[in-house]
Amino acid sequence: MAEQLVLDLPFRAAMGRDDFFVSAANAAAVAGIDTWRDWPGGKMLLVGPPGSGKTHLAHVFAAQTGARILTAAELPTADPAALAEAPALVVEDADRVAGEARGEEALFHLHNAAAGRGTALLLTAGGPPQRWGLGLPDLQSRMQQAGHLTLSAPDDALIAAVLVKLAADRQMALTPALLSYILPRIDRSLAFVRDFVSALDAEALASKRKPGTRHVKAVLARRAE
Repeated sequence: MAEQLVLDLPFRAAMGRDDFFVSAANAAAVAGIDTWRDWPGGKMLLVGPPGSGKTHLAHVFAAQTGARILTAAELPTADPAALAEAPALVVEDADRVAGEARGEEALFHLHNAAAGRGTALLLTAGGPPQRWGLGLPDLQSRMQQAGHLTLSAPDDALIAAVLVKLAADRQMALTPALLSYILPRIDRSLAFVRDFVSALDAEALASKRKPGTRHVKAVLARRAE
């Protein structure tokens, strides 16, 4: 079953970054990023839980558009007009401005500057704007006017593909049997998968053997501790 998941899963080159795999968990969001020129008002929210791939997809968008990427924490000290001169913009973790007057005002002004110049604006967040707890009504209104793309937690197909790809990057071969053992035992988070593969590689190298069940058990036991 695990082998079938990997072999059937399409992927796309992420323009200078690691391969970006497309599954049911992210296909609609990927399609929305690809059609960024058609975004309503030139802005889009990319929403999803931690580890769902928001940052990776934001970098795919930046590679397509030449966008400048910044975090919500950088907004209060940035010049909105200067930022809006970029071909496009990405604000990561935009929901973290909620409750911070300077942050909310900075995002509001950046939004207006980008809209005024016709600069495409992509914002990532953990949930929709009505759940952010914004205190600035004008910002709330503008965020709710943006289009929404949703990333679900990675499904088995996506997790399996990323496991195999990251392992192959380290010259590790995961057999179908080992992959079937790993899949139900790890978190559905791409960040977790990256850390897991790195730890598995170190464990296998230390024992001077190919990765096997005992290595997986050792890695998961240490993480549980």
